[in-house]
Amino acid sequence: MTLDERLPRRKALVTGASRGLGAAIAAALRARGTEVLAPSRAELDLLDPASIRAYADSAAAADVDILVNNAGINTPRLLVDLRDDEWAATLQTNLTAVMSLTRALAPGMRARRWGRIVNISSIFSLVTKERRSLYSATKAGLNGFTRAAAVELAPDGVLVNAVCPGYVDTELTRQNNSPTDIERISASIPLRRLARPEEIAGLVVFLCSEENTYVTGQSLVADGGFTCL
Repeated sequence: MTLDERLPRRKALVTGASRGLGAAIAAALRARGTEVLAPSRAELDLLDPASIRAYADSAAAADVDILVNNAGINTPRLLVDLRDDEWAATLQTNLTAVMSLTRALAPGMRARRWGRIVNISSIFSLVTKERRSLYSATKAGLNGFTRAAAVELAPDGVLVNAVCPGYVDTELTRQNNSPTDIERISASIPLRRLARPEEIAGLVVFLCSEENTYVTGQSLVADGGFTCL
């Protein structure tokens, strides 16, 4: 019998799992035998508080004990060009929705004395560049929320962490950067390449697993050495 076969069958909710990093995380969790809920936007609209409440109630009733808050918005914009509606939408998706889902699912995790929450942050929560004021603000807030939630939930066996990926080779990255930009970015990373989604997913899966027994409240950077320079 393998280690995974001896583990309890867990149930996970992964937001933004239709593509890119979210899809890789969902696939990696399923490979470990985890039942994964990966709602579409029609099922869970993170811009709609009523949709979040309805879906969160159903997820709580289903005894979800792993929450991966992966969905996010990144709209590069110079500060002087930033619109109020863009600010509101990004804040709602990247931070408020995370709080809402965590608040809804944490009581069940605490009652069962086991839970894992992983918030997908970004290196731009720690460093930044032009046209990232909005994204950096929300991701830095996510790191702070992660630490506070970890402190509150730790006594009941619920571990909360954030993962801060660097540049990952996803559709979103290529949407926000030209091919020339991608070449330049790759050259600036000590490993000389973007991360593969599966590499980041492996770290997330560890943080969600039974093997993680003592890591909580951390914002773990996985960036190929980019922020070391």
